[in-house]
Amino acid sequence: MQDPSPRAKRLAVIVHDLWTTPAALGLSLFLSFPVGAPLQIDALTWIVPCFTVYAGVVFRVFRLYEAKWRFASLPDLFNIFRAASVLAVTLLILDLAIVARGVDRFVFGEKVCFLYWILQMVLLGGPRIAYRYWRYAESRRVGRRERAPAILVLGRGTEAEIVLRSIEEGMRRRFAARGVLSPRASDRGASIRGVPVLGGYDELERVVNEATEEGSPISRLVFAPSEFASGAESERLVATARRLGIALSRLQTVEFGGSLLAPVDVEDLLFRSTVETDRPRLAKFVHGRRIAVTGGGGSIGSEICACVAALGAAELLIIDNSEPALFSISEKLAALSAMTRLRASVADVRDATRIVALFDEFKPDLVFHAAALKQLPQLEVDWAEGVKTNVLGSTNVIDAAAAVGAALVVISTDKAVDPVSVLGATKRMSEMYAQLVDAERARPGAPRLISVRFGNVLGSVGSVVPKFKAQIERGGPVTVTHREMVRYFMTVGEAVDLVISAAAHAASGFSGPTRASVYVLKMGQPARILDLAERMIRLAGYEPGVDIEIEFIGARRGERLNEILFSTDEPVVEIGVEGVTAAQTPPVDRAAMTRWLAELSGAAQTGDRPTAEHILAEAIPSYGRARQRAAAPVTDLAARRERLRAGENATAPREQ
Repeated sequence: MQDPSPRAKRLAVIVHDLWTTPAALGLSLFLSFPVGAPLQIDALTWIVPCFTVYAGVVFRVFRLYEAKWRFASLPDLFNIFRAASVLAVTLLILDLAIVARGVDRFVFGEKVCFLYWILQMVLLGGPRIAYRYWRYAESRRVGRRERAPAILVLGRGTEAEIVLRSIEEGMRRRFAARGVLSPRASDRGASIRGVPVLGGYDELERVVNEATEEGSPISRLVFAPSEFASGAESERLVATARRLGIALSRLQTVEFGGSLLAPVDVEDLLFRSTVETDRPRLAKFVHGRRIAVTGGGGSIGSEICACVAALGAAELLIIDNSEPALFSISEKLAALSAMTRLRASVADVRDATRIVALFDEFKPDLVFHAAALKQLPQLEVDWAEGVKTNVLGSTNVIDAAAAVGAALVVISTDKAVDPVSVLGATKRMSEMYAQLVDAERARPGAPRLISVRFGNVLGSVGSVVPKFKAQIERGGPVTVTHREMVRYFMTVGEAVDLVISAAAHAASGFSGPTRASVYVLKMGQPARILDLAERMIRLAGYEPGVDIEIEFIGARRGERLNEILFSTDEPVVEIGVEGVTAAQTPPVDRAAMTRWLAELSGAAQTGDRPTAEHILAEAIPSYGRARQRAAAPVTDLAARRERLRAGENATAPREQ
């Protein structure tokens, strides 16, 4: 049997509440006057119907129809108290007004008004409380009858109650709460929604063993929303649970309402708490816009797509050169049932004609350029591909966005600061070109073209965390490049929220003498890769160096031990946005940039790495200084340039 529709349920609530008003009036009169007592029947025949209609308006004003009975709570009861008080006072005023007009006696009287006030609250609140209790008792009976897997809830009393309420309402057939573990001593021995607090976090193993001995083994631990945070206590819980073979979940509120149990990821415990972003502000910025995302099937691009769809973008164009990745993100977004109209297009940012055609047709308001080749060691080998995608592909996207008057955000990296690798140099070139075009069309109200830098994203394709996970699952060894290697890390969700925050700030008209085109996400303190490896091994329930070995394999070409966020020639600008700052990068000359791009294109097409290295060094002096020893000498550059302009093949050997 199907549940009634939401409209039918709402109608039933309205009918019930309206019925309570004449019922409360009738009971008040019955209890106040003896049988056969003279009443002003004529007045009652018009007062009761009119008062009932008036009561319906009052109930709506105090939002009695909006609250679901199964979630009836103290705020709902307080609204009932306010509504009944307004009605009782109105009834008394009405009675006094009738007497003032010369009627010899009250229609109701003070006693009736007081009884009506009490009865109205009882008739409105009683069924709500009774229904909620029935739903609670039913959920407990269903859990016992279906022998749902037993779980332990981890959290302080108020937080644990949120989890237990969610289990009762939406997960009663899936789980049965056996107990609560709370770090607060005052919670010990108490009962939360009928579920006992069995001890503290340090008693997890004892409680699990006792449950197993009693024939009701614990199958899962559920963290309350605010209890799951980076820290030694959470890490001990995770390590103990994994050693005992118990699954871990955390209660998570989903974007479109409701809650679910999400699996615990190691990434959630590795670093600092994420930066809180102003979601209403981001929603206001994104809502109703046409947005295009290049590289929409990648780690960052797909998260941007999901985020802007959840924030209310009107239309979303997803661009990627990988058909499987494009299909995957399209299916994911379609399943979210968002109102955003989706369009997916297979295209390569290297194809300028294709990108221009897509933008001319779609006419985006905002473009997120996430398409890039980003694996540092691979680009040291396939340097020409990095130039074609990260430099030339970026110029195609920037030019196409500027042509249709769209704002644009280039997703960059901290490796673009004083770069020492092909990855860093090519991403810095894309930043410089975006800054150049942004400066050329700088005028009040013009859409901005900015770049946003951040560090390593936890869990993204090719990042160190999935690599370490796989190595730990195989039993090791875990390979670390260098004992002192240090990196900045962010979660993918945090990175995307802050990228949109930077775009919103740039769109707000931040300009003048402190105008900046490169935004930098604040990533807290960097972390040693060795510390990360050791923590991941311990979180998996093993001991580094005992159960799983760590091997040092040496730094790769293009890697440095410490990443930096700002160059010495980039003054830092605080912009007043939590988690985001900006850099004032040196201006770029159009003539020089045009020459660099033309020569880089020729070098990439012919495989002439020495020329490409020289051009990058000329455009980015810090790169030239850093690569001076590694780069092969470039001789007779003038002649080489002439051959490139003439379209001839350079004869220099290809260096890898």
